[in-house]
Amino acid sequence: MHHWLLSLSLVAVVTTNAAAQGWIEPERMPPLRMPSAVVRVGSEIRATVEGRVARFEVEERFQNRGGGLAEGSYLYPLPADAAFSDFSLFQGDRELKGEVMHAEQARQIYEEIVRRRRDPALLTLAGHGLIRAQVFPIQPGETRTVILRYTQLLPRESDAFHLRYSLGARGEGSETHLRVRVKDARGYGTPYSPTHPLQTRVEDGELRIAVNGLATGDVQLYLPIRSGLVTGSLLAHAPSGEDGFYLMLLSPPPVFEGAVMPRELTMVVDVSGSMSGAKLEQAKAALTQALNGLRSTDRFRLIAFSSTVRSFHEGFVDATADQVRDARRYVDGLVASGGTNIQGALDAALGTSPGDGLPLLLFLTDGLPSVGEQSPDRLASVAAGRVGRTRIFPIGIGHDVNTYLLDRLAVEGHGTTEYIAPGADVEAAVSGVMGKLSQPALVNLRVVTAPVELTQSTPNQLPDLFFGEELVVLGRYHGTGNGNVVIEGERNGRKERFVIHADFPRSTASNEFLAPLWASRRIGELTRQIRLDGPAPSLVAEVRELGLRYGIITEYTSYLVKEPEMVANQSVPSPSAAPMPRRMRAEEQTGAEAFERAKSSAAMGRARTLDDVAGSADSRLRELARDAGGAAELKRVGERVFARRGNVWTDVAHRTSLQVMTIAAMSPAYFELARGLPELTPALALGGEIIVAGKAVSIRIAPEGIAAWQGDALADLVRRFRGR
Repeated sequence: MHHWLLSLSLVAVVTTNAAAQGWIEPERMPPLRMPSAVVRVGSEIRATVEGRVARFEVEERFQNRGGGLAEGSYLYPLPADAAFSDFSLFQGDRELKGEVMHAEQARQIYEEIVRRRRDPALLTLAGHGLIRAQVFPIQPGETRTVILRYTQLLPRESDAFHLRYSLGARGEGSETHLRVRVKDARGYGTPYSPTHPLQTRVEDGELRIAVNGLATGDVQLYLPIRSGLVTGSLLAHAPSGEDGFYLMLLSPPPVFEGAVMPRELTMVVDVSGSMSGAKLEQAKAALTQALNGLRSTDRFRLIAFSSTVRSFHEGFVDATADQVRDARRYVDGLVASGGTNIQGALDAALGTSPGDGLPLLLFLTDGLPSVGEQSPDRLASVAAGRVGRTRIFPIGIGHDVNTYLLDRLAVEGHGTTEYIAPGADVEAAVSGVMGKLSQPALVNLRVVTAPVELTQSTPNQLPDLFFGEELVVLGRYHGTGNGNVVIEGERNGRKERFVIHADFPRSTASNEFLAPLWASRRIGELTRQIRLDGPAPSLVAEVRELGLRYGIITEYTSYLVKEPEMVANQSVPSPSAAPMPRRMRAEEQTGAEAFERAKSSAAMGRARTLDDVAGSADSRLRELARDAGGAAELKRVGERVFARRGNVWTDVAHRTSLQVMTIAAMSPAYFELARGLPELTPALALGGEIIVAGKAVSIRIAPEGIAAWQGDALADLVRRFRGR
């Protein structure tokens, strides 16, 4: 299909804020007029999906906040596979239409804008078609609206439809909303976005999706096609010359009409003196909410501990209306006092053999053991020998918790740990865990067969899959093949088997987002393993390599951006030059630093979107900048971290052993390089002089350098940069 350009022959207009999907581009400033400042003040993106067809309606509002008349053109980069429907530009009641032009002209327009404005961020929009409409003059203070409509045929990847929308770079103060309506909600599983958080609901038989956290880049949304009881799909990304990446999605239906496995829920709450006040009140509210969610088929226990351990009832009780009412009264009467007897609490919680239901343990504490056994190693070892089938979900409140102990309990109990910072909402966190445990669906999940070797999967052991949830597994694969991935699990004590048809290609550039998502989860698991089992050199080296390659700053890669000389001299110390970590001493298992490290590992280990990855990395980068006292200006761009020394942004992954090829900015060679290595464009958006590290060569963008490519020079540089 041709890319094209829509041109409306109207009066010219102008403004600021390019590099966004739609924007108004300045063309000329009228003489003897005040400067104008047209900004986008809002965007409403609406998509309706019916079958494989997605119909988009993009409404954008622009306001002239300057003192003079504005002139310019509205530009919108249209996806290559989109079919234009219409474009509405109004002057009063008058709506204007335009004509279609060829894609080569769109590319030339982009490059001319980049040269004129010297704004490399516009390069991120290359590869699209372009709609261009000269807009009526906008008077000072006036707001004008444009509406664009187009249609796309959604590609199918594995057993899911893939919807993608390019946001570009949204200007500050521009409110953006993206909403998707999917006809026939029954035909789809739980939507998934690897880039942004979602809000979903079913209304009038339609699936309504709101995409949150809109800022910049691409929105990617997958709609699993339901077939049978469980919907599954698998996506792959395979860089040439290395093992591929995969993302496997598995989701049960949001409503299951049939018997569910009864639960045996044990709720353990710390009521030591340090829990007094707001923390205990929130915990009590969360426990009450959990009690209200019990079903008549469930059994439960309530255990409160301080210096001593006391229970609502001896052993499990049935979740009858009378027992739940009495338990709520018991919770209301809890008071905080005394020490922290974690040994006694674990003995009570794990000392009773579970019945036929699914045993679940919620363990909430805010402190260190101070009564009975106080060695975290011995406490964890004793608990590990008694866990059995019990799933343990520890929740640590505040900086005084022993992170080593809670993480060990979660590992042994096949659960996850939540860390609640001082002053944070305990009730919301506890309620979130309890909501997940409200309806057990599939347990003991495992991959039985696959057409290729699946390696380094995260989570390493598949967790239980609950109603309304989606299992997200990321990993690497070795080999190539096409066939079925077979997963087995148990529902209500019966084995069930699920089949996902998947293609594992030898090489493909699609789904690049899988690599940083996998790396974040992998780092989360590795750093937790290092804290629990001690630092094997191979684990530390893997964390460093992943952090450096994907711009994920950890305690083992921080030195790369904290030491100015290392980047200024464009050198990186060998792994042996950095201090080798060791297993944490007891005093290092608690406190603010231990808490933050444990919380960071937990967050990275369950990252579901690129927003999650970016949030963790940016938070760590801000901490490093504060620690360095402003000695280094640091910036994370995509999967890379840059340090600014003088006028040069230098990729911290650059090494003196790498040859450097210097390209003249804004030259023909520069634009051809951007097209040949599109992964460079986020870094190029930094502007000015930059050094970007590749596998076998680094690229420098500077005022002087190669201006035109000779023979196969560009192809050779691309190959060496990618290490192929």
